[in-house]
Amino acid sequence: MLELYNKTVREIAVEFPRTTRVFEEFKIDYCCAGERNFGDACQFAGVAPFVVSQKIEAELAGPDKCGDLESPERKNASDLADYIVERHHVLTTNEIARLTNLVEKVCRKHGARHSELFDIQTIFLALAGELAIHMRKEEMVLFPYIKTLYSAVSGNGPAAEPHFVTVRNPVRRMMTEHDAAGDFLQQMRQLSKNYALPEGACPSFRALYYGFEDLEKDLHRHIHLENNVLFPRAIELEQKVFGKAAGKNGADYVRPSSCN
Repeated sequence: MLELYNKTVREIAVEFPRTTRVFEEFKIDYCCAGERNFGDACQFAGVAPFVVSQKIEAELAGPDKCGDLESPERKNASDLADYIVERHHVLTTNEIARLTNLVEKVCRKHGARHSELFDIQTIFLALAGELAIHMRKEEMVLFPYIKTLYSAVSGNGPAAEPHFVTVRNPVRRMMTEHDAAGDFLQQMRQLSKNYALPEGACPSFRALYYGFEDLEKDLHRHIHLENNVLFPRAIELEQKVFGKAAGKNGADYVRPSSCN
């Protein structure tokens, strides 16, 4: 039997990536609030820990339905940064473009009867704008620096100290922006009553809500890989290269936060 109760949700998700499927099912925040103890995280989500524990045991005992969930956490920092851009940034960009057009169409056709759609649209567009800037900063500044650190540690060249002094500074900023994205997602979920479709919802309405939920799940994975895997590794790499002090597990930047 797995020992889950003495671990944080972050530690479980990193050690056993397939558990993220279970966390998604029970709406347990394993990305922004990953430092919560397993039992506390379950209680916060309103589910008994033993129920989640049993589901995790069953998930890990069964066949892996999606091998991709096993690999990203095992990648080195440089490859993981590339993976996040190629997998999650591209998907997020494409889905935002698709859903922007779709939410406009659904608001136009159904907004008169479902006024909450306009509020959802406003929040989604704000989220989209923030994510576009956020991902660009990662791709142009933070991720290249992480790749340089990895290269230096691997003996493939020196790394110059960055203008932001330490990687912990942009990491803190990125995590704050992750929290903001989580708040937007939660507001959308509340306004839509957990994406409950109205009676007789047309295909476009259904596609919109399904699309929002799929984007939310992918953003949870995306943020998990950054907050819980890439960023701690970046801090550890910087410590090796420049001797900059870091806290336990290289994660001294972590503070209580929530995507819920």
